[in-house]
Amino acid sequence: MPAEIKRTGMLLIISGPSGTGKGTLVKKLTDLDPSFRFSCSVTTRGPREGEIEGVHYYFVTEERYDELVAQNAFLEHATVHGHRYGTLRQPVEELMEQGYNVVLDIDPQGAISVMENASEYVSVFILPPSFDELRVRLHTRNTDDPVEIERRLNNARGEVQKLNRYQYAVINDNLELAFAQLQAIVNAEKQRTCRFHPTIFDT
Repeated sequence: MPAEIKRTGMLLIISGPSGTGKGTLVKKLTDLDPSFRFSCSVTTRGPREGEIEGVHYYFVTEERYDELVAQNAFLEHATVHGHRYGTLRQPVEELMEQGYNVVLDIDPQGAISVMENASEYVSVFILPPSFDELRVRLHTRNTDDPVEIERRLNNARGEVQKLNRYQYAVINDNLELAFAQLQAIVNAEKQRTCRFHPTIFDT
């Protein structure tokens, strides 16, 4: 008789400075691993070109955001780069109860807030190969003006100092290598006994 396997969902936190490729890594993971579900954050900033409501973010007004805060609807929420972001509690908890793994793509401020309040999680910090390369990436993606780019770079220097708050770190210098390292982390964490519950039978 084959083993009976039950799994508890993993809360995977992918974090790091803007421009490190967090979103690309998360998309590759959710595209290739059907056990993962992406947690769509709420934000008060406007959508960038190509961003879709309910896929990349839920775009809300300041007034609606205030209502959600008052309702204690967020697992975490923070103001980052002058905009407000939050992770909705209910969808995350429901997915994990169903056995799915949930991945959060969030800034370090929000990530640390989740880590302080969650009992179980896996946290991965994505680093750029250098600050010079990060500057190039922020300019290349062409989504922010020069003032915003400088603000994100200055914030990145402080965010990297929080590296030791995370369980794992990946340098995204080569996308395929970085993704392979992320997959190795995820595969190992799936087999931890806090999430992997096999029962074998004596026949």
